[in-house]
Amino acid sequence: MEPVMVISILGGLILLLLLIGAPVRPIRFVGQIFIKVLIGALFLFFLNAFGNKYGIHVPINMVTSSVSGLLGIPGLCALVAIQTWIL
Repeated sequence: MEPVMVISILGGLILLLLLIGAPVRPIRFVGQIFIKVLIGALFLFFLNAFGNKYGIHVPINMVTSSVSGLLGIPGLCALVAIQTWIL
């Protein structure tokens, strides 16, 4: 093979990797957020299951799942405080 052909093939492969590799990062980010929202919904389910004895009920919707999933246990405690004292 001639050097010009090898360089053009390598350049094309690098360009192809740059074009294909760029959309992977945002898809991974969206996937991680989706997993965290699902974990937040699971947190809320267990909170409602065990908190039913104490009169604690936080509705499971997209907003509350996002708060409890992205903020974790402190977000879950904040939702309980908001539900108890504000609403």
